[in-house]
Amino acid sequence: MSAFSQVFSHPSLGSPVTAGLAPGMSLSAGSSPLHSPKITPHTSPAPRRRSHTPNPASYMVPSSASTPVSNPVPQTPSSGQVIQKETVGGTTYFYTDTTPAPVTGMVYPNYHIYPPAAPHVAYMQPKANAPSFFMADELRQELIHRHLITMAQMDQADMPAVPSEVDSYHSLFPLEPLPPPNRIQKSSNFGYMTSCYKAVNSKDDLPYCLRRIHGFRLVNTKCMLLVDMWKKIQHSNIVSLREVFTTKAFAEPSLVFAYDFHAGGETMMSRHFNDPNPDAYFTKRKWGQHDGQLPRQHAGLLPESLIWAYVVQLSSALRTIHTAGLACRVMDPTKILITGKTRLRVNCVGVFDVLTFDSSQNSNPLALMAQYQQADLISLGKVVLALACNSLSGIQRDNVPKAMELVTMSYSSDLKNLILYLLSDQNRLRSVNDIMPMIGARFYTQLDAAQMRNDVIEEDLAKEVQNGRLFRLLAKLGTINERPEFQKDPTWAETGDRYLLKLFRDHLFHQVTEAGAPWIDLSHIISCLNKLDAGVPEKISLISRDEKSVLVVTYSDLKRCFENTFQELIAAAGGQL
Repeated sequence: MSAFSQVFSHPSLGSPVTAGLAPGMSLSAGSSPLHSPKITPHTSPAPRRRSHTPNPASYMVPSSASTPVSNPVPQTPSSGQVIQKETVGGTTYFYTDTTPAPVTGMVYPNYHIYPPAAPHVAYMQPKANAPSFFMADELRQELIHRHLITMAQMDQADMPAVPSEVDSYHSLFPLEPLPPPNRIQKSSNFGYMTSCYKAVNSKDDLPYCLRRIHGFRLVNTKCMLLVDMWKKIQHSNIVSLREVFTTKAFAEPSLVFAYDFHAGGETMMSRHFNDPNPDAYFTKRKWGQHDGQLPRQHAGLLPESLIWAYVVQLSSALRTIHTAGLACRVMDPTKILITGKTRLRVNCVGVFDVLTFDSSQNSNPLALMAQYQQADLISLGKVVLALACNSLSGIQRDNVPKAMELVTMSYSSDLKNLILYLLSDQNRLRSVNDIMPMIGARFYTQLDAAQMRNDVIEEDLAKEVQNGRLFRLLAKLGTINERPEFQKDPTWAETGDRYLLKLFRDHLFHQVTEAGAPWIDLSHIISCLNKLDAGVPEKISLISRDEKSVLVVTYSDLKRCFENTFQELIAAAGGQL
């Protein structure tokens, strides 16, 4: 592949400038840029050099199909740089080539390939029977599930009570069962009836989560100061608040909180506290009686490593909130979202700041924040204790001593001390930073797990990075092959360059064995498409279906035919022919 084509071509461009050039041809042909004074000529290398990163391989490896397009101007060796000169369309361009000098004997592939998995990732996962060109099935299913939820829509006829549009949001989809009409069903957390919807913002076409507070009238806008402070907080363990507005689109005054939408999330309550069996330890036994086997880790209780992973994330969220001068006030299993396996996000932040805003404190809305922050630490202790007992019954006042006994017998002293510190009353103001020594080196364990997870996901991304380019090639090839008619010529697809592309399509997909059985090899298809995209000088034999004709062509010839034909279709579709 030529150096100029590798550096300045883009996969979305139908026909690079040098696609049809034979060795020895010049790039100086064409109209002068002076003929197009309004715009920079498309043949100018300057804008493309700014938007595309050069490929070092194109400078280091000579190719038999390369076309010399630049003349390096010698410079003193001490500078380490080379002045490149290019003449395009009658104009000479000079630029400094900062590419490092080639290493003697270094060879790069002249077309795209798929390298094997990195060693540090390959040894993390079980060995597969065969190499995979695609991401792991588990990650793929998780992403597909998220996409499905994001694109879900509601039949308006089935739920006429849900408006089609609320403020600048449309396509509302309930994320939880709607409360029965004409019935007062207040939320145990907020004291008002609430409902939750997925909606699309017409301003940016992005999905958001709308938390509606039924029948609430906002009488004092001073609380919007706190809303503005919440909107500035961006944290990986907090569901970001985007805006708060009032509406009458639901046939009654309502207050709506718009948050980022995280598809596939479930609450900590539904993930860990729906099983009634762990509650039996507190509900069916009296104090001091331990009939039967006690619950233990991996057999009724959560692993301690999982609890510490949750503690690190929740304490990190609280630290950011408290540093901003705010209080969480929703540290509750029903308001903590879990996405994936262990990723936590605190949801519904800022709701209490608006619902419980006291108009008598207009002078200082932040007056009670220190008190609320202390309550956050107690709430965090209750959440950790409930996780350690795997039951919400353990945080009831009468069951706390029994719950702490269970924690003492099943977990480390660090976890017990953390819970005791968070739940105990202190004479001084406590800070979330005080629990960092109790977390200790476990923080590094979570950091290591996050980085290993990042390595795995990057490796899966590397498997898919070339697939978009290959799909564009197949899509273009599909618009050419077997086209019934073009420009009133029914034989267009069977003649000229199109006939070569038809035979190449058969070479890709219709190979057979000596016995006449279909020969299907995904690596063959991928390799041929990559060679076509790069236009390598390798020769292939294309045999007609009647086996009477054999055409020997190079991939560079096929690429020229492919791009010229597709540009002909594009020009006709745009009315340029």
